[in-house]
Amino acid sequence: MPTQLSVNLNKIALIRNSRGRDYPSVTHFAELALGHGAHGVTIHPRPDQRHARYADVDALKAVVAAHPGRELNIEGYPDARFLDVVLAACPTQCTLVPDEPGQLTSDHGWDILRHGERLAQIVAQLKGAGIRVSLFVDPDPVQIAATPATGADRVELYTESYAHAYAEGRWLEEWERFAVAARVARELGLGLNAGHDLNLDNLGNFLRIPGIDEVSIGHALTVEALEQGFAATIQRYVAIMQAVGGE
Repeated sequence: MPTQLSVNLNKIALIRNSRGRDYPSVTHFAELALGHGAHGVTIHPRPDQRHARYADVDALKAVVAAHPGRELNIEGYPDARFLDVVLAACPTQCTLVPDEPGQLTSDHGWDILRHGERLAQIVAQLKGAGIRVSLFVDPDPVQIAATPATGADRVELYTESYAHAYAEGRWLEEWERFAVAARVARELGLGLNAGHDLNLDNLGNFLRIPGIDEVSIGHALTVEALEQGFAATIQRYVAIMQAVGGE
C-alpha cells in the first residue's frame, strides 16, 4: 500500500492570522488537499495560537467527516488544554510532540526512556477515547524500543537530519540510519509515520525505506505551492507515493 499524505495546514493558518480574517480559509485548503488525493490533514495548535488555533479543530473535523476514509491528525505538546481539545474532538490520530511553550518549531523527539511513564498515562487516556496515538521520535532504535511500553500505536520519525543531509549531497549514511530505525519500529509492531522538512525533491528517495504508513508535510508543500499551485503540488506528492508504493 502506498504511503499516505497528511497535509499540515499550519502555514495556511499563519497567513490567515496575519490579516485578522478567515482568508485564506484553512477549511478551504483542507477541502483542496483531500479533493486532490491527500489522505488526511494535520494541524499543530500551539499555546500562543500563532498559526493553527484550537477553534480550527471542529471545523476541520467536519471537513474530514465529509470525506469518508480520510483522517484528521492533531499534533502538539500534551498539556491540559491540548488534551481537552483532542479528547473533545476525537480525531483519527493524535501525534504527541515534546515542544516547549514558545518553541519556534519541532526540533527533537521524545526522550521516552525518561518520560515513558507519563506518556503511557496520556496514551491510555487518548486510546480510551478511540484515538490512534503516535509519538514524535528521533531515529534512535533505543528510544523506539521503549515505545511499546507506552501503548502508542505508531512513531513519527523526525526527518530534519535526513532532509539536511540530502540537500548537502551526503544523504546515504543518514538514510541508512532512518532505515534501521524504521526496521526496529516495524519489528516491534509499531506503525510508522515520518515528517519534518520532507519535500518534492527528497521524499521519493526517503520512501525507499519500506513500511512508511504516512508522511506529514506542510512548510515545504506550502512554499512549493506558491510556485506551482496548491492542487498541482498535492497531486505531485501523491504521484510520488503511488510510484514508490507500486514498486
